[in-house]
Amino acid sequence: MAFTLHIGDTAPDFKLPATDGKTYALHDFDDAPVLVVFFTCNHCPYVIGSDEITRKTVERFAPRGVQFVGINSNSRNTYAEDSFDGMVKRMNQYNFPWLYLHDESQQVAEAYGALRTPHFYVFDKERRLVYTGRGVDNPRDAARITVNDLDRALEEHLAGKAVSVPVTNPIGCNVKWEGKDAHWMPADACDLV
Repeated sequence: MAFTLHIGDTAPDFKLPATDGKTYALHDFDDAPVLVVFFTCNHCPYVIGSDEITRKTVERFAPRGVQFVGINSNSRNTYAEDSFDGMVKRMNQYNFPWLYLHDESQQVAEAYGALRTPHFYVFDKERRLVYTGRGVDNPRDAARITVNDLDRALEEHLAGKAVSVPVTNPIGCNVKWEGKDAHWMPADACDLV
């Protein structure tokens, strides 16, 4: 069994604090016809390089009912800037249009099988996974992006079509697991395609 969720799997539940001072659980998004959960952080150059592209995706699809939830599961002991305080500071600085949740225990990252930052998961109304993987093909350098897999998946799903490429490999830094080397990944974590 692969480390990460498979297409058709149900979104694992969570209950996590957010930078807006509230705590959110999966059921808080029941009204959204589509839920995008993505694992992200504060320091990763792949995140930083693509956050403005992700912002454009949110601005394009949020009016159509798509809810976006970013989750930082990185150990602050690996990168101090990935602390909750760092999250609050980054959201205040950039005013990103998504909720930003903190998974300090890393249990949510483990339940979803988050491989990298960023790693996107798109769930339908029944919270079944319809897409997982990268947002774009060159998240570190927005000027070199030629493919936006997340936009394509959302557009196809909202049009009532099957997602043509439902699985891609996320591109980015690995999740920083507590007590592990900065480049460590679980033994069963591997490329998705």
